[in-house]
Amino acid sequence: MQVRDLGVLGAVILIVAMLVIPLPHWLLSFLIIINITLALLVLLTSMNMKEALDFSIFPTVILLLTLFRLALSVSTTRAILAEGDAGDVVETFGNFVTGGNVLVGIVIFLLLVIIQFIVITKGAERVAEVAARFTLDAMPGKQMSIDADLNAGIISEKEARERREKVAGEADFYGAMDGATKFVKGDAIASIIMVFINLLVGMIIGVAQMGLAFGEAANKFSVLTVGDGLVAQIPALLISTATGIVVTRAASDGNLGVDITNQLFAQSKLLYVAGATILLLGIFTPIPLWITVPIAASLILGAFLIDRKKEEDPEEILEMEQEVAADTMKSPENVVNLLSVDPIEFEFGYGLIPLVDAAQGGDLLDRVVMIRRQLALELGIVIPVVRIRDNIQLQPNEYRIKIKGNEMARGELLLDHYLAMSPGDDNSIEGIDTIEPSFGLPAKWITEQVKEDAEMLGYTVVDPPSVVSTHLTEMIRANAYELLGRQETKQLIDHLRETHAILVDELTPAPLSIGEIQKVLAKLLRENVSIRNLPIIFETLADYAKLTSDTDILTEYVRQALARQITTQFVNGQPALKVITVSGKVEKMIADSIQQTDHGNYLAMDPQDSQFVLEAIAREVERVSFMEQTPLILCSPGVRMYLRQLTERYFPQIPILSYNELDAAVEIQSVGVVNVE
Repeated sequence: MQVRDLGVLGAVILIVAMLVIPLPHWLLSFLIIINITLALLVLLTSMNMKEALDFSIFPTVILLLTLFRLALSVSTTRAILAEGDAGDVVETFGNFVTGGNVLVGIVIFLLLVIIQFIVITKGAERVAEVAARFTLDAMPGKQMSIDADLNAGIISEKEARERREKVAGEADFYGAMDGATKFVKGDAIASIIMVFINLLVGMIIGVAQMGLAFGEAANKFSVLTVGDGLVAQIPALLISTATGIVVTRAASDGNLGVDITNQLFAQSKLLYVAGATILLLGIFTPIPLWITVPIAASLILGAFLIDRKKEEDPEEILEMEQEVAADTMKSPENVVNLLSVDPIEFEFGYGLIPLVDAAQGGDLLDRVVMIRRQLALELGIVIPVVRIRDNIQLQPNEYRIKIKGNEMARGELLLDHYLAMSPGDDNSIEGIDTIEPSFGLPAKWITEQVKEDAEMLGYTVVDPPSVVSTHLTEMIRANAYELLGRQETKQLIDHLRETHAILVDELTPAPLSIGEIQKVLAKLLRENVSIRNLPIIFETLADYAKLTSDTDILTEYVRQALARQITTQFVNGQPALKVITVSGKVEKMIADSIQQTDHGNYLAMDPQDSQFVLEAIAREVERVSFMEQTPLILCSPGVRMYLRQLTERYFPQIPILSYNELDAAVEIQSVGVVNVE
């Protein structure tokens, strides 16, 4: 325990001791001056803080100082009643303030109590109650705003954590201040009661026990009572003022003095008006001019200096901005910061600002939060923060999506229209022809007036935010494998280690490195296979990594282990899985074209044969698509990987499955065969 901690503990113990142990007069006088000093220090601190949390211990300080002040009042009351003397400080305050007139001293004391109790304490108490209520009511909105800024990439995770802590701290602070003001109020009431006790009981003791005449006893104990009341009320008034300043203080970049100067004297014309008013007051009333003229002259001179400074400020500000810009361009940190690339970016023209502006009803930020959550559950990876920003280089209604700094898609929105997609060849609805950006389907932008008619005709009608959300979701899903690097893989491994430590230790760092595991996971994501079931993936890799380190072959083993998951993904509640099979002839052509090297196997098919196979696949896919069925190609396990390599560039969206990747319980129905002449 440090010396500071012991000091605070010792002070609290001393306060408790003061309530029961009589103190010598010199120590009592010393503690009274300490009380005034601490109260003054608290007041100065409250005036120089920039925001409430700069003095977060203030409620506790109020409690301790109130207890200290009450303990002093108990000690001085004990000394006054028992000995008729409470030390030099109390007597000095009593004689100095009363000036030989006890009635004046009592009136001054009562005025201080009224100012503190009725004016300052009452107002501070009400402000604290309202501030606590409003702070708690605003807390959910502030938390949502922080989450939205984090998801939009405006702030980092560390900054978001700091802001959340600040919001929670403000709620705790104003809640505590609501109760702390009751201490100040109770202290004022206790001071009044103690004054009457000292005065009445003191005179009784002076007459009955000390043998003093009534007038002498009244004078003696009145001076001591007034002195005791003043040494208690002056620190109490300082603390009450500090309380009022703290609860009424808004967050600012400067202290109270700076803010008052900047805001009260910001408009020079008001100072001219005030100066002229005071001058006229001295001319047309009996108020002496030697009082009004200096004040009026000071106000007018201050207004003149403010106007003069404003004329000079623009040039100084411009020079400072140029110097800062020059220093920034020279600093190496500026160049380093420019090197970072955001994983996902959504840029839009100025005409689409209402999409992201919550004040205009935009909910895109909330939609992005849901997209990240949905894709995390679906794909099994943590989707990075989507940085959302406007770009004046784009057309007003245009947007684009970038992955790792590269543009992946671009689209255009009409915010006052709806996107309508026809279920067939119906073109009876009037609108602006366009292409649905996510799937490339023909569509139309229609107005609100024809929306209901379009829905009755079977059109799928969506609003612009939904168009953007769907497009962004599909782009992230299609390129999720690019978002999974070694760092992200390490995070997944660390998360899995919390529940499957033995499994992780068996697989990495040997026989597979993080980079090799990342390649396997990326290959799965590239073919839209979720990696959420990491335990099964790691179990399979641990079994087969001892036999081979070829990530292509390991990926095939993992796909077979995920057969039930893959089957569920494509069956989608249907009684049978409808597929396009590959003929034995085509599979033999592929198998005969596989080249084996020391660095792995690859497909080296004759270009003409490749063309024949691709044309055959295209025919079957087109035929199945006309049947309004999702094309899915099924082949033997030995050629699946190479058939995927062949079709990936031309048919990236068509799944290629092997027989070993399907659950044995599922029924398979062939709707086409890929064959060549």
